[in-house]
Amino acid sequence: MDYISSKRKITLSTFALIFAVLHFLPFYILITTALKTKSDFSSKWVFPTEFSWSNFTEAWQVANLGNALLNTGIITFFAAISLIVIGSLAAYPLARRQTKLNRFMFMFFIAIMVVPPLAALVPLYQLVVNIGLMNTHEVAIFNNVASYLPLTIFLYAGFIRSTIPKSLEEAARIDGAGTFRIFFQIVFPLLKPVTASILIIACVYIWNDYQFAIFFLQDETVQTMTVALSRFFGENANNINLVAAAAIIATLPMAILFLLLQKHFVKGLAAGSVKG
Repeated sequence: MDYISSKRKITLSTFALIFAVLHFLPFYILITTALKTKSDFSSKWVFPTEFSWSNFTEAWQVANLGNALLNTGIITFFAAISLIVIGSLAAYPLARRQTKLNRFMFMFFIAIMVVPPLAALVPLYQLVVNIGLMNTHEVAIFNNVASYLPLTIFLYAGFIRSTIPKSLEEAARIDGAGTFRIFFQIVFPLLKPVTASILIIACVYIWNDYQFAIFFLQDETVQTMTVALSRFFGENANNINLVAAAAIIATLPMAILFLLLQKHFVKGLAAGSVKG
C-alpha cells in the first residue's frame, strides 16, 4: 500500500510539474521578448544576453500607461471595497435567517450569475447616456459592482453558513451586543479567507475588463489599462518588444495581489462554495 501511495504521489507531482511548466512558458516568452533589443532577432526561446530596459520606459510613455494605471486602480479599488461591504452585509442575513423571502433572494442572486453581462449592454448603454455618466469612473464602478455582487453574496453566504458557528453570535447577543456590532466585531473579522478570494477574483476581472470599458470609457482621460493596451497594440503591431513590455506592466499589479493573498485564496473559495 505504501508503494502504491508513493507511486501515486510521484505521478501526481509529475503531472503538476508538467502543467506548471506549460503555464509558465507563455510568461517566459513574454519576458524574453520584452527584454530584447529591437535589433535582436534571435529565437523567442533564447534568453537575451543584453537587456533593453528602455522598452518598459518607452512603452510606459507612448501608451500613456501612467494615466491608464491610475484610472484602472481607482475603478478597481472602489469597486472592490463596495463589493466587500455591500456583499458581506447582504450575505449575512441571507445566511442566518432562513425565511422564504431570504431563500428566494438567494436563489435570485444565483440565477443572475448565469445571465451573460453583455445581454444588458444595449439598455445599459442607453441608460448611461441618459443620466450623463459616459466617460466617468462612476459608471465603471457601478457596473462592476452590479456584475460581481451576486457571486460575492454567494461566496460570503456559503462561508458564513459553513465556517462561522452561530454560538459565537448567540454569546455576544446574550452579552447585549446588537446585530451590527456582532457583524462588524465578530463575524466580519472571521471572513478574511473568503474576502481574500473575492478580492482576487473581482479585482482580476475588473482590472481586465474590456467589453464594457471600450463602450463607456472612450475618452483618453478616463481609459483603463485594457483600452490603452488595445490601442497601443494596434499601433505597434510590428514592435513586439514594446508590446511585450506593456503587457508585463499591465499584469504586475494583479500578480502582486495574488502573491499577497494566495494563502487565503483556496481556503476561502472552497469554504464559500459549499452549503450555499
